[in-house]
Amino acid sequence: MSTSKQGGSSRLGRDSMAQRLGIKISAGEKVKIGQIIIRQRGAKFLMGKNVKKGSDDTIYAMANGVVKFLSKPRKHFDGTTRIAKVVSVELVKEKAKATK
Repeated sequence: MSTSKQGGSSRLGRDSMAQRLGIKISAGEKVKIGQIIIRQRGAKFLMGKNVKKGSDDTIYAMANGVVKFLSKPRKHFDGTTRIAKVVSVELVKEKAKATK
């Protein structure tokens, strides 16, 4: 007869993988077409100029440029307002190389 109880495996050991959401490119950084700027669930950040939203609410760049974040008041359908965070990509004029 054993002097102690037998140890069993824990039933609480399961855990899911992290989703790795959040801002991937900060304000003022350069982006290329198709680069992911923000991974999100729901519309925490709204779309501005030169960005698109994917089916999983990911915001990505549609033009080469610099990322810019703004805050704008947005009205809901019931008349209430909220301060919305808007992401846009400003186009950058590249200098033409001088040829001799």
